[in-house]
Amino acid sequence: MTRVAALVAVLGLVAASGAGATARSGLRGIVTRGPITPMCIAETPCSAPVAGATLVFQRAGHAAVRTRTGSDGTYKIVLAPGAYSVALASPRRMGPTSARVTSGLFRTVDFSIDTGIR
Repeated sequence: MTRVAALVAVLGLVAASGAGATARSGLRGIVTRGPITPMCIAETPCSAPVAGATLVFQRAGHAAVRTRTGSDGTYKIVLAPGAYSVALASPRRMGPTSARVTSGLFRTVDFSIDTGIR
């Protein structure tokens, strides 16, 4: 019986170490732009997804990491835990300008590009 208990304990440790090694963290979300018309009207979208936007994530002391949004404006990027500044590759105003990555989690952070239409 002690051999069985020892085997179960060893298998549990191996499984736990493997799970930690494959756990990933990062961010996902959608990038939208707006307003898309000079006047927003009820029941009509006032923003739209941005296809092909390049997001640049920078963590102090590390190389910048980039990702592009899909045709529906969504993105997903694997990042090490920590605080990142976020910007567009093109010079446009976007918010938020920072994001925090939590170990072992994919956090949802949506970004909005201000079109300047007023």
